[in-house]
Amino acid sequence: MSKLGRVLVAMSGGIDSSVAAVMLHEQGYEVVGMTMKTWDYASSGASKKETGCCSLDSINDARNIAVQLGFPHYIIDIREEFGDFVINHFTDEYIAGRTPNPCVLCNTHIKWDALLRRADQLGCDFIATGHYANVREENGRYVISKGLDESKDQSYALWGISQKSLARTIFPLGSLRKTEIRQMAMDRGFTELVNKPESYEICFIPDNDYRGFLKRRVEGLEEQVAGGEFVLEDGTVVGKHEGYPFYTIGQRKGLGIALGFPAYVTRIEKDLNRVVLGNYEDLAKNAMTVGKLNMVKYENLIGQPIPTITKVRYNDPGTEAIIEQEGDKMKVHFLRGVHAIAPGQAAVFYEGNDVVGGGWIESNYNSEYNLNVLQ
Repeated sequence: MSKLGRVLVAMSGGIDSSVAAVMLHEQGYEVVGMTMKTWDYASSGASKKETGCCSLDSINDARNIAVQLGFPHYIIDIREEFGDFVINHFTDEYIAGRTPNPCVLCNTHIKWDALLRRADQLGCDFIATGHYANVREENGRYVISKGLDESKDQSYALWGISQKSLARTIFPLGSLRKTEIRQMAMDRGFTELVNKPESYEICFIPDNDYRGFLKRRVEGLEEQVAGGEFVLEDGTVVGKHEGYPFYTIGQRKGLGIALGFPAYVTRIEKDLNRVVLGNYEDLAKNAMTVGKLNMVKYENLIGQPIPTITKVRYNDPGTEAIIEQEGDKMKVHFLRGVHAIAPGQAAVFYEGNDVVGGGWIESNYNSEYNLNVLQ
């Protein structure tokens, strides 16, 4: 029995989670590997070959690491809970005229819950993943902060994890750079891991064709939504579109319409099956409402507006903003207009490198908020 404890490591078969398992093993933890099968490619209807975290090759790669290092490895089938929750939500959000973020939802509602349940069954004290992020205890709270390698930081995708879950979570890669991870794999002879291509697509849409996925998923969808109007901000009708669920805010390519200027989707009016187009400037809004909050660094901020850097999508560098909590919603007031704030996406609030909290974007708008409120 290890003095450091027993840890359940989520292993996708990729380099990051594999090196995380190796590190914990070398540090003296009693490691148990676990690979989650979240999706069955055969049922996606996509033409692309099975790749990514749920493929047989990935499961075998994870198992091989465990066998070489002499720790147990399990495969758990969470396709049912994943499908019911993540895929239904993904479909429902597009049908509601929003742009979902399934990877964040999966992390916070499926993977962590599934891991903790199995950790308890296997007598594990901790769970660990290969995410580039850090967690620490401070003032009685468990605080997520950015990984050292800013270019790989994944804290944005972790804002929804509960305090109870964070108390038992280890992120071994948080203080390392990707180059160091690759070197560690090379030094230990795991050259295949280093050369393995990384997957950045949504696991259940291996061909990146979300329109095709929705059409296969929702019977008769095309017929129901085809022939809606493209309109300009002033209401001028400029053409017909294929159906509002097939467009996202900020989209420019694939609109199938020429207006003599670069046109972007600025708004989706689901009830009218209208897609509103405008120029790049029309995309900028200086405020948004965020709901379904999960507070991380502070229990709540009611009556305490604070300055933050707020991100509205994964690869967003973030924008200075004052956040103001009102009940279970957060009003976010940006210091300048932010382009393509898409309802349905996650918003994450940072104080320095720390995640203050996050939630789901409900609406965007322009406000006359007094930004000197903190001075």
